Amino acid sequence: MDHADGLTAFLAALDSFDRVCESLTDERALNPSRCHGWVVADVLAHVHLGLQELLLGMQHTTGAEPTTDAADYWRATPPTTDPDAEGIDGLVFARRISAAYRRPTGLIGHLRPTLEGLARAADRLGDTAVEFQGHVLTSGDLLATWAVELAVHHLDITDEPPAEPALRLAAATVRALVGEPLTGSDTEIVLGGAGRIPFGGRPAVLG
Repeated sequence: MDHADGLTAFLAALDSFDRVCESLTDERALNPSRCHGWVVADVLAHVHLGLQELLLGMQHTTGAEPTTDAADYWRATPPTTDPDAEGIDGLVFARRISAAYRRPTGLIGHLRPTLEGLARAADRLGDTAVEFQGHVLTSGDLLATWAVELAVHHLDITDEPPAEPALRLAAATVRALVGEPLTGSDTEIVLGGAGRIPFGGRPAVLG
């Protein structure tokens, strides 16, 4: 993924996610999300953790050759410090974090500075390679993977579509991973690829 294209999609995804957060009330933050087992506030807690990891990861530039790209990244399992952890553990962890806030929208007070900091950090990130989660990605591919991540979670918490560059990139990523023609809108393809709606008998590829 070209650095400029990845940056454009990422910044657009950050901006549209921020606007959704700004519109949330405590009541809406307690609504069920499209992500199984999570209300909207739980999704926000998960996204915040991931974006904090990304903000730190952007500091680890390297001269090493990339080991994966913006599509194949989704085929790999991120490294973990807890080999006994299962998918349900991550779901419960995010719920515990969101439940620790006095009000559900209290999360947003911590999330929005992270969004703003990431926008500045991404603008400063040069066209380079970055070590992240045990992989080496070009900066364009790294930013693209997080544009996709934000697009998916944007759709988890609202019916309003994410920014068009991020949505288009997320749908293209699903098509690349599936490797065959897909019918439906970009939104339907992303929701299907993320396992949020039926995907023609196929397994989810964004996870």
